[in-house]
Amino acid sequence: MSATPIPRTLEMGVAGIREMSTIQTPPEERHPVLTFVGPYDEKQIGAAIRRELLRDGQTFFVHNRVSSINRVAARIAELVPEARVGVAHGQMNEHLLENVMSEFLARNYDVLVSTTIVESGLDIPNANTLIVDRADAYGLPQLHQLRGRVGRARERGYCYFLFPPEKPLTETAHERLATIQQHSGTGAGMYVALKDLEIRGAGNLLGGEQSGHIAGVGFDLYVRMIGEAVTELRGAGPAERPEVRVELPVDAHIPHDYVPGERLRLEAYTRIAAIDSVDDIAAVRDELADRYGQPPQPVLNLLAVARLRARARRAGLTDITQQGNHIRFGPVELPESREVRVAAAVPEDAAQAGGAYHARTGAEGGRRAGGLRPVCPGPLDGCPWAPRRCAIRSCSPGARS
Repeated sequence: MSATPIPRTLEMGVAGIREMSTIQTPPEERHPVLTFVGPYDEKQIGAAIRRELLRDGQTFFVHNRVSSINRVAARIAELVPEARVGVAHGQMNEHLLENVMSEFLARNYDVLVSTTIVESGLDIPNANTLIVDRADAYGLPQLHQLRGRVGRARERGYCYFLFPPEKPLTETAHERLATIQQHSGTGAGMYVALKDLEIRGAGNLLGGEQSGHIAGVGFDLYVRMIGEAVTELRGAGPAERPEVRVELPVDAHIPHDYVPGERLRLEAYTRIAAIDSVDDIAAVRDELADRYGQPPQPVLNLLAVARLRARARRAGLTDITQQGNHIRFGPVELPESREVRVAAAVPEDAAQAGGAYHARTGAEGGRRAGGLRPVCPGPLDGCPWAPRRCAIRSCSPGARS
């Protein structure tokens, strides 16, 4: 059981190598911790501590430098003179450290300035404000564990992750802080751990490395490859359906004003990507309408593209793209006799080249519904058109007998 599993363990669970279960229901009357990420500001620190004092609460101030921790504690005492400030870190004498923690638990200290020794194993319901100095130097699991020290009772928890304003953030630090701010609700540990897996990598499944080796191929592809290998080893058949690439000039997406949350939009895109039948399309459309209201036109277009992709997959196609005034379907394998028939029937509108069928877009002539004109597939026993409905003018009834 872990709130923030290491990347390798989580990757094993995601790929199906190890069993994994998640707890989605928070304890009764537990509130999400309000999380703020921003530059170090002494006025804001003083205001946060005073607000906690107004409700007779206590505050954690995490400064992970033993050499300067006493100086920081003295500065906190200057900012909020009415607060009683204590100091705790791992290099203190064992009995002195125990005495400080006991005093803080007994509410004889209002603010505890400490290192990261408080990140796990502490349950102090009266401490509901956490301030972390130099949060840009911490990893995602550490930030999430530290945030878990507050908001453990009925009171609302507040968490401040601060970074030095004069120093630019690295790309990785910015990504970590953005993740911890976005995922602040109850049960957010799973999403934080997945993001940590994406940032750091899954390591070596059979070796000692617990992170790394994922940036080269990307998170999604890596997990997919591992999942395919596990599924095949279990004898469960093909790991997934063949991919169908559809690139058409269609406005098909989920607008931000229709589904405002990033995580909810990703869930919706995942559901639409899994569509494989007409029933699936109806189920997804009804679910979207029930949760967010009637889908706008871009969402309906996205469902139509999903329907096209499902039909193309059943037909054995893997590629539908626009090339100039033509739509390219591929791969299409025709016997030589049918290639000749296609060339004779519609020489200007279609051609067999490289295993792909090119149909000219437009609305004029024949049965070009949706911009495509049908091509005679061969003898009568293979013709999908009834003689009276055949739209290929150059194909005579005698030629199909």
